[in-house]
Amino acid sequence: MCGLIGFLSSNSSAAQVRPDIEASLVCMRHRGPDEAGTWNDADAVIGFRRLSIIDLEHSHQPLPYLDGRYQLIFNGEIYNYLELRDRLTRDFGATFETDGDSEAIAAAYHYLGAECVRELRGMFAFLIWDTQDRVMFGARDWFGIKPLYTYTDERGTFFASEKKALLSVAGANAGAVDPVALQHYLSLQYVPEPASMHANIHRIESGCSFSLRPGEQVRPQRYFRPDFAPRPVQDRQRLYRDIAAALEDSVRVHMRADVTVGAFLSGGIDSTAIAALAKRHNPDLITFTTGFEREGFSEIDVAAETAEAIGVRHVTKVVTAEEFMSTLPLILWYLDDPVADPALVPLYFIAREARKHVKVVLSGEGADELFGGYTIYREPISLRPFDRVPAPVRRGLGAVSRRLPEGMRGKDLLRRGALGIEQRYYGNARIFRNEELIGLLGTLDPSVSHMDVTRQHYADTAHLDGSTRMQYIDLFTWLRGDILVKADKMTMANSLELRVPFLDTEVFAMAADIPTSEKITKTTTKYALRQALADIVPAHVLNRAKLGFPVPIRHWLKDSMYDWAREHILASGAQQYIDTDAALALLEAHRAGPHDYSRKIWTVLVFIIWHGIFVEGRIVPVVPEPVYPVSL
Repeated sequence: MCGLIGFLSSNSSAAQVRPDIEASLVCMRHRGPDEAGTWNDADAVIGFRRLSIIDLEHSHQPLPYLDGRYQLIFNGEIYNYLELRDRLTRDFGATFETDGDSEAIAAAYHYLGAECVRELRGMFAFLIWDTQDRVMFGARDWFGIKPLYTYTDERGTFFASEKKALLSVAGANAGAVDPVALQHYLSLQYVPEPASMHANIHRIESGCSFSLRPGEQVRPQRYFRPDFAPRPVQDRQRLYRDIAAALEDSVRVHMRADVTVGAFLSGGIDSTAIAALAKRHNPDLITFTTGFEREGFSEIDVAAETAEAIGVRHVTKVVTAEEFMSTLPLILWYLDDPVADPALVPLYFIAREARKHVKVVLSGEGADELFGGYTIYREPISLRPFDRVPAPVRRGLGAVSRRLPEGMRGKDLLRRGALGIEQRYYGNARIFRNEELIGLLGTLDPSVSHMDVTRQHYADTAHLDGSTRMQYIDLFTWLRGDILVKADKMTMANSLELRVPFLDTEVFAMAADIPTSEKITKTTTKYALRQALADIVPAHVLNRAKLGFPVPIRHWLKDSMYDWAREHILASGAQQYIDTDAALALLEAHRAGPHDYSRKIWTVLVFIIWHGIFVEGRIVPVVPEPVYPVSL
């Protein structure tokens, strides 16, 4: 788990760019505090910051392979690296000078070419420069766990693990705020890939690789599409055993490390399953939970009960409104782009606490998208009666819904029932609809729609049922745009490696075949997964309703956060994008009640503060010195 930056010159100017690359590594120190290194020739420069997890005394990067023909920089972990090294040795006579996973990638590329990515079980973003053929090969992992940004100018093409590293080399050429990205952000609470909030900086999408020669444009190729293929279940008990076995094997390989591994633990089934399985491999496992003092907004008590039941040492962190307010600018600096998910703030704090004890944690991200865990996935089932209504009548019901008062019971049901799934579902977060942005967003373009983000994904899934199509949409939107961004950025901010065993190719292969009837029932979600985990997680967790990660901003924005929010809106220099009067009116309406506008206000506030940091330079977060031991 590390930070990388690379450059491929269009005019053999790599040596001149190397000082800029070295300087940009400074802002990624949190991703790799253990060591740093750079390498260059006439066409390429690569730089690296390392967080040592495997083969601590070796596997330094940039890593040369085959007498220096290849130079590799790699962020992530390959969990099947031992098996891959054995296979390459057996089939091709490959030799290795280290005991790590990095060299396995370079060897796999030499012997298998671009197809090597299909052999990698893990999370990764990497660049390999072939000094002989003068080609740079790069890839990002299957689900988008690890990030990879890109920027091109007249000098050539840059890549980095964090956008701020590219901002340091791009300067003003990074471009202004992308108005389309902003509009999508206000709808989705994140910027969808491959865009970023800066017009000229983009991301390599999840499941994509590329080959690039000096002077060429980056043209990523998709090597993985998470296809679902539900099929009838012949033997339910065998299905449940196979799910449990796939997850247990994934946790086993995710525990591979030469440092201490812990686990995040909430009150839910996903993290509990991971922690319980990890305990089998590390009897001294430490788990970590965060929450709030406000009743109904904390899973600390349930997590503590769970930790006692599975027999692990447990550490908790309570987050206050004051910590939320004082730390948010620093958190947004770490994020690079605005993500308006309040849950990322407590995640930052529990990652900071965990780093005092361990260097790696396991977590439960991805279970809901793979196994059908979100309640919203029931929607196609509940809206089936609308499918039998003629289209003109459905449109009429939609018109009726628009005339009903805001907050009236049944208004949203009518609105959503009048729409096809392609129009109504664009991921788990639904903040502003376009009509709600009138008067608030100065750059509103009525032609921009969330369907621009999801259209191709819906086209790829026309053969699937509605609930499974929603899962697929979330893998390309919510999961990689929100869940995995906050997971990577908040843990890496604290030099902590986070691993997600549910997002494993073998686990996905098992989940992809499960029919909707085994995922969603009248009474629960993730049905098959719950059955599979019946002998693994404690009874008080097994059928507990999903709570998510509730954050009390609805209450805080009425009292302890009100003045803070108002001051940020009044001080904003982003008036060309966000109308100050409209934002203040939203805040006042929320405070007065009865409607809850907290998520809308939070989304606006996060952008305003982000703009103050990355565009205006008005807000300058103080990056703290490390509060953790360098090695554990």
